[in-house]
Amino acid sequence: MKVISHSADGFRNLKNTDIQAHPSMNIIFGENGQGKTNIIESIWLFTGCYSFRTHKNAELVCKNSPFARSQLVFSSNEREQTAQMKITKIKEIKLNGADCTSPREMIGKFSCVVFSPSTLSIIQGAPGERRRLTDVAISLIKPNYAVLMSRYLRTLDQRNALIKKISEKSYPLSTLDAWDEALSTLGAAVISYRLDYIEKLKEKAAAIYGGISSSREKFALEYSFLKSKGETDEKRIKEILFNDLVASREADLRRLYTAGGPHSDDLIITLDGGEARAYGSQGQKRSCALALKLGEAMVMEEVTGEAPVVLLDDVMSELDEGRQRFILNYLDAWQVFITCCDPSALLRSETGKIFEVKNGTVEEKTV
Repeated sequence: MKVISHSADGFRNLKNTDIQAHPSMNIIFGENGQGKTNIIESIWLFTGCYSFRTHKNAELVCKNSPFARSQLVFSSNEREQTAQMKITKIKEIKLNGADCTSPREMIGKFSCVVFSPSTLSIIQGAPGERRRLTDVAISLIKPNYAVLMSRYLRTLDQRNALIKKISEKSYPLSTLDAWDEALSTLGAAVISYRLDYIEKLKEKAAAIYGGISSSREKFALEYSFLKSKGETDEKRIKEILFNDLVASREADLRRLYTAGGPHSDDLIITLDGGEARAYGSQGQKRSCALALKLGEAMVMEEVTGEAPVVLLDDVMSELDEGRQRFILNYLDAWQVFITCCDPSALLRSETGKIFEVKNGTVEEKTV
């Protein structure tokens, strides 16, 4: 997977930008607030996922423009493809001239991973941030997982609505039977996908973190369901979820929502046995998040047979020179778009292109 070119106009502050990409390293530099992250964000949207900054399409359009346009020319499986996007209150996407019924149709067509400052919420944020990381990563390599998650969440909403009606004495408690059966079946499938993905990810992320930290700390990754229940068989997981739902009915009625299930699970990240979110320094947390994202890229390549594009936004801040050097060497395996304020540390890369961003415009510079 390689980006050949990218252009955008009216996307946040971007004005008729046109980047002819290098197949390996692409350095995007400029002062804060000039539009560097907007380029990364615009590329990422062609994965079919939401922006990593907002779920509101209107925020992606420049205030002085009626809409935003962007285009991505990329190669996948040795075939050149062109995707075009128009954003108003909705996103309209064409792939090779044909209309996509929704942005989700791009999932699996263009593959990349992104690291941005908000990625640190993987480590220091609430469990929901870590679940989202896992779910988005799985969806990019298994598009049917996104459909499964949608069905699970819709069924969860329906069970929660029924719980509220039961609390009002509108329905008997036994009406939960069918929803508990459905929710446990879907939940078991969700957990099985997550277990399989985390099993692939954990060793890769641990090895990457070892390289970043020169093996000064031991990184480990574990899924909370496996830690608490110790079960990996999908049939048994379904039985556990169903029994837990039945056992928690009275408590759920008091809370007026379903507390247990994969929607409340967590990804446990530790350094030397202590949770990174509680005990890690800012540099360690950043290194953990980066190890997870680069591990995600490795899993994606392993599963799909094609290397993804790697988007790194402000990745070098708060990392010492040794960690920066390791990352630059490690990135040789992929096409990379990396943003920074000062490109001097990145110019150690022997090949690539460098682009300066000023007030939403882009100019290619000589390396």
